[in-house]
Order: sequence, then structure tokens, then C-alpha cells
Amino acid sequence: MDLNKIEPIYKKLEESITLLQTALDVSYFDALIETGDNLLDGGNVQVEDGKPNAEQVATLEKIYAGIDLDLYTAEEMRKLFQLLLLKGYRQEKIQANHQMTPDAIGILVADILQNSFLTTQELSILDLSVGTGNLLLTVNNNLVNKQVKLAGVDNDDTLLTLASLNSQLEKVALKLYHQDAMQPLLVDPVDVVLSDLPVGYYPIDENVTEYMTKAQEGHSYMHHLLIEQSFNYLKEGGLGVYIVPQNIFETTESKSLLKFIQTKGHLQAVLNLPKELFGNKTMAKTILVLQKQGGKAKQAENVLLGDIPSFKDLDNLKKFMAELNQWLKNNIKI
Repeated sequence: MDLNKIEPIYKKLEESITLLQTALDVSYFDALIETGDNLLDGGNVQVEDGKPNAEQVATLEKIYAGIDLDLYTAEEMRKLFQLLLLKGYRQEKIQANHQMTPDAIGILVADILQNSFLTTQELSILDLSVGTGNLLLTVNNNLVNKQVKLAGVDNDDTLLTLASLNSQLEKVALKLYHQDAMQPLLVDPVDVVLSDLPVGYYPIDENVTEYMTKAQEGHSYMHHLLIEQSFNYLKEGGLGVYIVPQNIFETTESKSLLKFIQTKGHLQAVLNLPKELFGNKTMAKTILVLQKQGGKAKQAENVLLGDIPSFKDLDNLKKFMAELNQWLKNNIKI
């Protein structure tokens, strides 16, 4: 990606966001959303109760006149939006569960899907913790020769609005649902569920009384519940690809999760991500690949367990990816 290409538009959008923050007395993200809405409306500045004022409107119109969204690919727009979000995260001190998934992980997940669905041209993908949509859109932009239907769920309306704006700027169709993902969803079964799962306790115990992965006492782990919930919306033989804590199978609560996987699915791969991706090594994560029972799915003779090499060690990473892709072709039957 040529960052020099997106630097001029980044500066223009940053100028618009800063101006709108002051003019409307709103947060960085609200000003980003307002900027995006103005651009998608052909550069027309939305005015309410005299804000922004005439002088500010003139300045904004001049900024927008110098922006041509058609000059940028979907991936360039995603990268641009990501840079704007990162600045917002620094300003507003966003909690860890709302941080974006690193691009390298999204590209790796796309490669896993590409080599699992070799003969499938149409693919439906659902993210139950979609956030700003960065992981889902990274995967979409890195899949080759696939017609992809995307859907995402989140209970944070600001994050969903950002995801909608992100997808519209990329000209990518993304269906979004604003609700608690633990509740019944009006979603058709999909080929793939992928999520960088939020870690923590789910606070509403009465909503998960029927879940196999619920805790025997107290609140239940949210990431365990979401894995179980995702299986309700996977087609038979469909894949679940989850970004989870590396110690997911080392806690006392993991027994019920393992029992659920053995009952409803197949544990196919556990791939530890390089610790360099995470500022705190205790926050290290793993890519967990599960497959729902049914269809052509079968348990791999040998579950793929491994440590993904550093993304800086290109020779070993290339060798690892070749071995991973061969394993996927031999063991994942869709």
C-alpha cells in the first residue's frame, strides 16, 4: 500500500474532523461520522440549529471539493479509515475490547478461508462482535475470486455507525445488526463466522440459562458464549474462526467449552499468534479454527497446533504459510 497516496486525503479529513469537533462540540468519532456523512452526500455540509456556521460551512465545502473518493480502492479507503480511527482511539482512550484487530491477523484469516473454500465462489461471513468492521473488511478485501456476503452484529451504536461508514466509503455491502449478540438473531445460516471475540464476563445471566458454556456459578465468559452462539448461525460443515486468549483451554471454565465443541463441532486448529502483535504478553491471542458437524466435515486426524512465526521473519513465515495451506487443503472438507 502506497501511504503517500492516502496522506493528502488523510490530512483533509483530519482538518474536517477537527473543525467539526469545535463547531458542533462533539467527540472525535462523532465528528468523523459527520465528515463521512457529508462526503457520502456529495460534499454537502449538514447544518442543524445554525451549526456549523456559514464561515465554517464554506471552509468544509472547500475541503470536500478537493476530495475524490473514486480515486481510491476499497483497501486504500479501509487503510485511510483505520488511520483516522487510530487517532480517535488515542484521543478517547478506547477500552481494549474495542481496539482494532491488527491487519496481519485479518490477512492471515483471509488466507485460511481462501484455502478452506477452494471450490466455493460464493461465501457468506458473519462477525458477532463486528465493532468498526475492520477485521471483516480486511478479510473481505484479501479474498480472491469470491463473491462475499458480509454481516455483522454489535450492541455499540457508535461502533456500528463507524462500521457502516467504513463499508460505504469502501463501496462494500455490509449488513449490520444493532443488538446483543447473545439474543436470537434474524440472520440466515452462513458459511463462516469469524470474530475477534471480546474477553470478559457477560452480565445478564438470565439470557444464557440454556447455554452449554455458561458458568455453574456467577457470570459466564463472553467469548465462550459467543462461540456457542455462533454455531446456531453456521451452516452444517461451516467454519468458525475466532481470535481468542491464548489460555482459553487452561481455565477451569474451559471444560464446558471443550464439551460443547466435542458435542457440536470439530476442533481443527489452534494457532498461537506472535506475541509481538500485543503490547502486553499476557494479552497474547490465538486463532481458533472450529468446524460445525454435518455436511462433509470430519475431525482432522491431527489437530493443527502451532506457533505462527514472527511477521518480521519472512522466510519462516513463508514456510509456515505453505505448510498451513497444505494442511487446510488436506483436512478441511466443506
